[in-house]
Amino acid sequence: MSISNPYLPVDQQITGDVYTSSEAMDNLTILCDEFGSRFGGTPGEKMAADFIKARLEEYGLRNVHLEPIEYIGWRRGQTKLEIISPIQKEIPCISLPHSPPANLEGTIVDMDEGAPDDFDERAAEIAGNIVLTTSEVRPGKVKRWIHRSEKYGRALLAGATGFIFVNHYPGFGPATGGISPDEGGEAHIPGISVAYEDGAFLQRLLKRHGAVKIRITSSDKTEPMTSWNVIADLPGKKDADQFVMIGSHYDGHDISQGAADPASGTVAVMEAARVLAKYAGELPYTIRFALWGVEEIGLIGSTQYTQKHAAELDNLRFYLNMDMAGAIPDKGIVLNKWPELAELFAGWSQEMALEFGLEQSVNAHSDHYPFLMAGAPTGGIGRVSKKKAGGRGYGHTRYDTLDKVNLTGLREAAVLSARLALRIASMETWPVSRRSQEEVTAVLDNPDNREEKALFDRVTKFYRQARNKGSNW
Repeated sequence: MSISNPYLPVDQQITGDVYTSSEAMDNLTILCDEFGSRFGGTPGEKMAADFIKARLEEYGLRNVHLEPIEYIGWRRGQTKLEIISPIQKEIPCISLPHSPPANLEGTIVDMDEGAPDDFDERAAEIAGNIVLTTSEVRPGKVKRWIHRSEKYGRALLAGATGFIFVNHYPGFGPATGGISPDEGGEAHIPGISVAYEDGAFLQRLLKRHGAVKIRITSSDKTEPMTSWNVIADLPGKKDADQFVMIGSHYDGHDISQGAADPASGTVAVMEAARVLAKYAGELPYTIRFALWGVEEIGLIGSTQYTQKHAAELDNLRFYLNMDMAGAIPDKGIVLNKWPELAELFAGWSQEMALEFGLEQSVNAHSDHYPFLMAGAPTGGIGRVSKKKAGGRGYGHTRYDTLDKVNLTGLREAAVLSARLALRIASMETWPVSRRSQEEVTAVLDNPDNREEKALFDRVTKFYRQARNKGSNW
């Protein structure tokens, strides 16, 4: 039985336009092929911000502007990994963002997939040595996602002097990713990444000889930088009242174009903005579009936005995060523990004649998180299927390039987000409101989140104590 759709004319205009236009792929091509990675501090970053701003103005959005972000950025230098015993051999490697300059010798301790309990059980073995661990996100019997930064933090707290991150995907090269402390600045111990094949070689060498000694040298550095959030509005009739936000970061990592992660989400946001501005008319409530700077090294753009605009968050109906949304298979909506919204979104799926799955979960590793922590209703486009992906794939490697993204995926993300934003901005009353800090704490109070939060609280304390002692890293 079909359900009546009061938004049908606009839905058809939005969908028809997106599916007969190449605009999203055209924008993706410019972002990737002309501006490169858009990594914080690169020339392409500002060029991308200016391009996005100009496009949104061209589409008819209002109050389009750049909001500057002051932060401690990182510049890649030269990095070398040498085996000095039992053989002499240089291994190709890259530094992980915010790794300090290094001149380090030490012995490898192989933590393999890096299950959390293993770091505690082998702390005495780790202390004073260099940890090697893979990028596998669900090591062993661990059900929750174990992020790179958690493995680095556990190595740090166990007394490691260095960190080697091995990509667990063959043929993809080294995988990058930030290891910055919470408050920005330089990480405490050097972190580097190597390809699957080179990591496997190191593991075999260690197994045969019992000990492998290496030298890590690098010339990376940190320094103050400025980035930019790009903000634009489709004003509603009740412009000073409630609003909905759609966002994605636009910065990738410096070793790659970052086409899937995040630019496929960036252009899907832009495409949703284009067709909503063209067809939605004046809605009751404002839709705000946000393209975040410097997400990859610590959610910096979105975090500063929630701090600077804290007073507005009482009026935020919903923030929809679209990080790499155009490249995600099995697209659905992941609600960040808002069971009150499940029936509403499920009803919209039927009304829209667009089947999308629903899931309720929380994680700390994309731009929804600062909003979640501030109590705002949040969710995002994510993979919702019985068969979950095992990790990033090409993401965070040099092979995250334009050819990995297809126009159909971009269209799916743009249409889904635009049609949902249309409905959220049109409802006379919204069923949820901002959580109190006590309610946020309660949402995060489950075994998986408790374990991860406890770890990062310890890491934060470590850095603060080191700074108070005047450590020079």
